[in-house]
Amino acid sequence: MPVSKLEGGSWPHPARLPLGCGWRGHCTAPGHENQIPAQEVVETFCNLGYASGCQWSPDQRACDSVRFSVLAPPTGRHQKNVSELPASLLHLTYVCERDHLPVEHGKLQFDLQRGTWLRVHGDARIQRMAECFLESHLSKTRT
Repeated sequence: MPVSKLEGGSWPHPARLPLGCGWRGHCTAPGHENQIPAQEVVETFCNLGYASGCQWSPDQRACDSVRFSVLAPPTGRHQKNVSELPASLLHLTYVCERDHLPVEHGKLQFDLQRGTWLRVHGDARIQRMAECFLESHLSKTRT
């Protein structure tokens, strides 16, 4: 469960991580709830997905990793015509993967003007990952 950004990790390209940067947090695996994984585990498994090599990862799990992408609203310079106003909604797509294959996918929705989620994921862990991904994405696009 990501809690805070992890600066200075050992990844060669942290911006390419599934959540847009490194994160630290606590485990949600059965029997290890709220335990803090070692830095090496966080960098090797938690931040990359495909945690099947992690000793804490349960054999029975819905997915190994979650990937996100953003369908951004149009901006003034990309508008095709004057009547097309910039949208205030961000659409996030997600794909949950198990053994490198998709097992679930869908869309989440965030209202940029109100700063609220309009469509959330039912799993609090995946929703938290979406929030972290969005935070990373917005920090890069608003600079």
